[in-house]
Amino acid sequence: MSTEVSRPLRSDATDNRQRILAAARVAFGSRGFDVPMREIARRAAVGLATVYRRFPTKEALFAEAFAEQLALCSAIVEEGLAEPDPWRGFSLVLERLMEAHARDRGFRALLAQLPHTADVATDRDRTLRMLLDLLHRAKESGQLREDIVLEDVILAMMANEGIQARSPELRVAASRRLAALMLQSFRVRPEPAPLPPAVRLPLPLR
Repeated sequence: MSTEVSRPLRSDATDNRQRILAAARVAFGSRGFDVPMREIARRAAVGLATVYRRFPTKEALFAEAFAEQLALCSAIVEEGLAEPDPWRGFSLVLERLMEAHARDRGFRALLAQLPHTADVATDRDRTLRMLLDLLHRAKESGQLREDIVLEDVILAMMANEGIQARSPELRVAASRRLAALMLQSFRVRPEPAPLPPAVRLPLPLR
């Protein structure tokens, strides 16, 4: 009898947890890290005590909400470092980061709102160190411009955020073309390689 009673309780707890995480992703993405926990509870349709029972701090909730995106970011950079050709590795990282950024609103929220917390900072700092190592290797190979810095990669992501497209597919396609243009500008001797197809985007109205 106790087993029959406990099953729906576990199911409810799992459902609450998923609703809290989904609400947190939306709330952090739209309002930033300063969004109150009470607002996240309201969006998840649970009590504030339920949120704190599952996630004792806002930092812990943020880290769990975007764990998948942070892991993807680290995996992309690790794959780039594993490439024997440093330029190919750097190109792969920029292309895949920008595509993930264009495809996943959660990924964009993670990059925009990444807080300096113990729960997230360790993985974040490890990923940044790997990316800096990749930049250094690409420069040593003579293929990446010496004046390119980490902030230029961030600029590329910020430009990527500005893409306004009518569908997720068009947004990703436009992001691929932007990544190709950025890589041409980052390379010491740009090669006249064909760009990905252009995407028809809505023009701003005056």
